[in-house]
Amino acid sequence: MLPGQDRAARHVLLVCLAAGATTLVDQAVLNIAVPSMRQSLGAGPADVQWIVAGYSLAFGLALVPGGSLGDRYGRKRFFLAGVAVFLLAGIVAATGTAPGTLIGARLVQGAAAGLVNSQVIGTIQDVFHGVDRGRALGLYAVTGGVAAALGPPLGGALVAGLGAEAGWRCCLLLSTPCAVLTLTLATRWLPPPRRTSGEARLDILGLVLACGCTLTLMLPFIRTPDSVAQAVAWPCALAALFVLHQRLRARRSRPPLVHPALTSSKPYLLGTGVAMAQFGSSLALSLVLTVFAQDGLGLSALVTAAVLLPSAAAMGVSSAFAWRVVRRLGPRTVHAGLILGIAAALAGALVALRVPEPGLPVALAGTYMLAGLASGLTVAPNQTQVLQHAPAEAAGVGGAILQMAQRIAAAVCLSAVSAVYLHTGSGSPRAAYALASCVCGALLAVALVLALLRGSTATPRSPARAATKATSAEVRRREVT
Repeated sequence: MLPGQDRAARHVLLVCLAAGATTLVDQAVLNIAVPSMRQSLGAGPADVQWIVAGYSLAFGLALVPGGSLGDRYGRKRFFLAGVAVFLLAGIVAATGTAPGTLIGARLVQGAAAGLVNSQVIGTIQDVFHGVDRGRALGLYAVTGGVAAALGPPLGGALVAGLGAEAGWRCCLLLSTPCAVLTLTLATRWLPPPRRTSGEARLDILGLVLACGCTLTLMLPFIRTPDSVAQAVAWPCALAALFVLHQRLRARRSRPPLVHPALTSSKPYLLGTGVAMAQFGSSLALSLVLTVFAQDGLGLSALVTAAVLLPSAAAMGVSSAFAWRVVRRLGPRTVHAGLILGIAAALAGALVALRVPEPGLPVALAGTYMLAGLASGLTVAPNQTQVLQHAPAEAAGVGGAILQMAQRIAAAVCLSAVSAVYLHTGSGSPRAAYALASCVCGALLAVALVLALLRGSTATPRSPARAATKATSAEVRRREVT
């Protein structure tokens, strides 16, 4: 897995990868089964919206509190608790007979997934350092990306093979054996709980304000607000209160929820912006392509899954070799990946407008495969560059903020890009898909600008700091073994 690492570190990484696959495939696999689930439960549009998007909402809400708790009280106990709750909530969701039961179970499951993934990032930060950390984060990104990309094909195969009723329930149970395996391995192989933050007291008010800000940011994209002004006012007000509260705590020499090194680091903030634009564009393009293939072209769920499958394979291959490209190109690897992604989005738009209908599924699969290659070159290298600016005592929070920002971006981009497609799709589905694909390309262009700006602000680390970090890495490695 990582040839330079000892056996204990490899076991820890295996647990982290299993957790990432378990929690991320669960959301992706359900999307393609929504029509059969809606018919089976008699769910209305609002119910379906909460079932699908509620998972992301709860996931995003749990990330920063989970990262902070792991930093302060140790990660293992929260990791185990999160996987156990995720497992039980998944069983409840799969056996539910009413929309309300499914909504509640998915909210709980999303919160548990957020708690688990915040511990995963922190654990990787604790155990791996230098080049090994980059490779470990790369493997984690590969696992999550491939799991998310494999979700629709797996869901389509289950619905097609088992029928509508049993199919969508099996989609929800697909992560159950993975969760059991993850729980078993984590009990044996995760290192004992160890605080990485020097201060035991938790910033409770900061947690409440952070959760409230995340909730009010994401909720308008799940449920239509009463007014635009109200939708904008609440998150802005809570964000202002959060910033003020963090500054007051810092002045009083009390540790804020968000470590000052994170908010004062331009490379961290710009890298997070890159991740937001790339992640939102990737998910939005996948959703629009799925809708266009089924509603616009009349393809079955199984054929749609076949169109999406090459992208998953391409992302897995390019992610696995991305660290080799990084050794040659350095930070420019992210630039190359984003440029390739822009080209893939524009090629998809051109294909939708020009290619005759019999050859269109194959052509779309080809352009989406290029998008998968681009994601593999972008996600892991960018994530590594972002998290290298997070200090050890804020590793969990730093990773959690990055993931939370991506979840918020996903909610915004999924809503906005799908609205672009649906608004223009009544006249010509092909033109609507082309326009939506161009919007996704524009988002990647924004990410490219931010990545170029980050390159101009990043400063090399001093030798003294590098030596200190190397010594710290050796101490932690001994603790793991």
